[in-house]
Amino acid sequence: MLPIKKKMRALVVGLGRSGASVTKLLAKKGVQVTVTDEKNKTDLKDYLDQLEGVTYEAELGKHVLKTFTEQDFIVVSPGVSLDIKPLQQAAKCNIPIVSEIEVAAQFIEEPIIAVTGTNGKTTTSHLIAEMIQAGGKTVFLGGNVGTPLSEYALRKEKCDFIVCEVSSFQLESCYDFKPHIALFMNIAPDHLDRHGTFESYLAAKLRLKNNMKEDDYIITNIRDSKLMSALSGSPTKMMHFTTDGFSKIAPHYQEKFQGAFYESGALHLKSARWKDHTFPLQGTLLRGLHNRENQLAAMLAAKLAGITNEAIQKVLIQFKPLPHRMEFVAKKNQVFFYNDSKGTNVASLMRSLESFREPVILIAGGKDKGEDYTPLAEMVRRHVKNLILVGEAKEKMNRSIGDFSETFLVGTFEEAVYVAYQKSRSGDVVLLSPGCASQDMFRNFEERGDHFKKIVMSF
Repeated sequence: MLPIKKKMRALVVGLGRSGASVTKLLAKKGVQVTVTDEKNKTDLKDYLDQLEGVTYEAELGKHVLKTFTEQDFIVVSPGVSLDIKPLQQAAKCNIPIVSEIEVAAQFIEEPIIAVTGTNGKTTTSHLIAEMIQAGGKTVFLGGNVGTPLSEYALRKEKCDFIVCEVSSFQLESCYDFKPHIALFMNIAPDHLDRHGTFESYLAAKLRLKNNMKEDDYIITNIRDSKLMSALSGSPTKMMHFTTDGFSKIAPHYQEKFQGAFYESGALHLKSARWKDHTFPLQGTLLRGLHNRENQLAAMLAAKLAGITNEAIQKVLIQFKPLPHRMEFVAKKNQVFFYNDSKGTNVASLMRSLESFREPVILIAGGKDKGEDYTPLAEMVRRHVKNLILVGEAKEKMNRSIGDFSETFLVGTFEEAVYVAYQKSRSGDVVLLSPGCASQDMFRNFEERGDHFKKIVMSF
């Protein structure tokens, strides 16, 4: 991408949180900005209000093809597919199409810690940020996790570190974005309704490493063979984590292992860079093996940021689960309710089920994302007492996994929660972990999770 300069013409496609923020940033830098969105002025009122006093033009209610072909560059919001006709036409005209984080990063000098992967990004990003804060340093937490990176670029006050969660939707339009530390948490099929194939999805994720150099760091899961293979040959320094324990690392690799592992209820730091150290986890509020991976990765990133073992230990114990991510809701008549509405893919659902030894009544289903549900079969057979399916994907899920538990197909979300409670007995867990997107019934996974909690609290 060419350096952004005054008088350049830019089109921002999609006026959401990132669209509004990057519009403010570009206008401040003297760029002539036009915003386009298929939604109308009424639907976009909240974002238009954020742009009060900002100089820009707007084309709302529809996209005008000609506008797309008259720009120096285009900034596309994460929710906008690159397959729409105006963007395809702009690409044919060789107009650069970039993401909001690509633009913001041009105006940021501070070291960026970027977190990507299929699952665990948000929890890991929050863990890193809290560890950095506990270590007495300042940090900005943003990107896909909530606050757009452009908001930091607009600030006068700067931080010691930036922690940026990045999604495949953002990365597919990145070319020059370069973190100092990149965390690749895991990779599994997801968003196939957008990317088409797993290979395209993986390729988008891997763009994160394209500009990293020898003095940068990649942190990744040694158990994830696809990631290990894809990241091999990178010029960066590599650090790894595993929940399998040190003894299960391949013997030829044990001598050169640089990273951390989970074993005997504790996290263990093992690297020539630092003195070996053990972090006990008694009292940690995070449940499940997948959260041990999140903790391991965050710990390594924090160490690279110069954070003390004492500060890291404090956060490992005190950090609370984020809303909608294996969130304990309530105990009702000896039945435990957990909200994992953010579990929107098969891999995430499997990890959630692995977290329980108690009998589980699982509420699953929603908007299908093009995934294969058959890998869930054995996990359902082993962990799920009753399976409650709801939403657009319920028939497809039933064909794949309905024979491995007593299964009920219901018509509404409310009915799903009521049936789950009716089937529960003392000591059971009622788990909302849909394995699907939420947009068939809700605006987003947060709304779905909040509705679940509201119903549970009414019992």
